[in-house]
Amino acid sequence: MDTARAFAMGALNQGKTMMVFDWHKAARLIAEQRPQIAAAGLRGDWEWTGGKIYCDGLPVPPGNTYTYLSSTWAVPELDLDGQLIECFIMEDVTDWDAHTYWPDEAVALLGIVDGQD
Repeated sequence: MDTARAFAMGALNQGKTMMVFDWHKAARLIAEQRPQIAAAGLRGDWEWTGGKIYCDGLPVPPGNTYTYLSSTWAVPELDLDGQLIECFIMEDVTDWDAHTYWPDEAVALLGIVDGQD
């Protein structure tokens, strides 16, 4: 999506509740499906918002990827080995925002012990 359209969409949706990435749902799906790679991003804007969040059995460390996972209009999505899944929770029912990245309780849902599956 080009910058002008992104700003226009933001202006049209100003004041609406944000959809933020649902880290619990993502962790549960990753634990169940054990994909090789999982990524997260905003529908229609993956080029600017998406990045790997899980690779080779472990969460990708902060600083090794980029994600921006909150919007009033673009739906946060989870990509599990190419399968796109809507993956969001409304911001007014969580403490998470666009900058939340692998909160401890979500990592615990992965079932990783001492860095190993």
